Amino acid sequence: MSAVIRLKKFGTKKRPFYRIVVMDSRSSRDGRTIEELGYYHPIAQEGKQISFDTEKAVKWLKTGVLPSYTVRKIFNRNNIKMNNPELALNE
Repeated sequence: MSAVIRLKKFGTKKRPFYRIVVMDSRSSRDGRTIEELGYYHPIAQEGKQISFDTEKAVKWLKTGVLPSYTVRKIFNRNNIKMNNPELALNE
């Protein structure tokens, strides 16, 4: 099983709300998740847009799970760098 960290969409039309989740790479966008890490709400105020468990995210990154492009940008904004030596990732 190859897992990825990506966004799972909730909300209504023109009012998006996403959860940051770990899921099987072959499952659909809104399919079954392995673990939920947090949320991303792009419409909210600047300080309340992103919330996730950093320890869980780092744990999954250490096991080799790759994030999607958007999740990687969210992690970089919150100082979880993919080329961080303590994560021991080769990117």
